[in-house]
Order: sequence, then C-alpha cells, then structure tokens
Amino acid sequence: MKSKIFLYLFIFMSLICLYLFVSSGNLAEAKEKNISNLQTEIEELKDSVRTSQLKVLEMQYFSLENNDDALAYYDHLNLEDPSRYIADKLLETNESQGDNPLIPYEGMESDFKINKIKVLNHKWILTDFSDGKYWGELLIKYELKDDLGVDFTTLDHLLYTRSN
Repeated sequence: MKSKIFLYLFIFMSLICLYLFVSSGNLAEAKEKNISNLQTEIEELKDSVRTSQLKVLEMQYFSLENNDDALAYYDHLNLEDPSRYIADKLLETNESQGDNPLIPYEGMESDFKINKIKVLNHKWILTDFSDGKYWGELLIKYELKDDLGVDFTTLDHLLYTRSN
C-alpha cells in the first residue's frame, strides 16, 4: 500500500513537473514573440519620428525665425523675437471696428478678422482670415521701420467658396 502511494505521488509529481516545463516553454515563446513585436513597433515609431522631424524642418524652411539672412535686417533694432513683434502688430489691425482694413472683402456672417499668421521672411507674411463661416488667405508685404512702426500692404488675396 505504501509503495502504491509513493508510486501515485511520483506520477503526480512527474505530471506537475511536465506541466510546469511545457507551460514555461510556452510562456518563454510568448514573451519572445511579444519582445519581437515591441521591437518592430519601436523601429516603426522611430521611423515615424524621423519622418515627422523632416516634415517639421521642411515646414520651417520658409520662416523668419530660421532665416539668418532675413533676421540680419533687424539686428540693429534689438528685438528679441522680430517674428512675434510683427505678428502682434498685424493682430492689432483686428482691433479696428468692422472688418480688418487689410482684408478686401466684407464679412458675410460677421467681420473678417485675421486668425493665423506666418511670417515668411523680412518682407512677406501669409495669413488666414475668417468671419466664422467663410475664410480666405492674404499675402501681405510689410516693412518694419527703425522707429518700430510697421507698414502693411496686401499683395494678393483669395476667398474660398463654400460647397454645400
């Protein structure tokens, strides 16, 4: 009787060991597969970040902040951020009653006001304007004077049509 108990105990322990061995092998395979998938995902994300960085550099090409030749025109003015200063001066034109004087259209839903500003270089600005429903873009020529005054002249404009 004792020998049968030891035999059953030995068989039971052998089955437990076999189960642990097989499950640890499966667990190791699953972890290896998971690690492999995560490494692939990391590489894809690194490629995505590189692509995004290249796009950002491409978009920054036409920008006053990254154009040393254009910034040299403003060295004598001791402005910390000429692009921000010019954008602020342009936004001040929105403060007038009614439509912005630089926009050659009359607002249909409300007054046309400048929303977004991109200072391209030491002479040109690209802006977006809207009245809440209709929108368009302006190409503006500007001149920053030595007394820190800014003159704006609209060079070209467009108003998008709504397709409803």
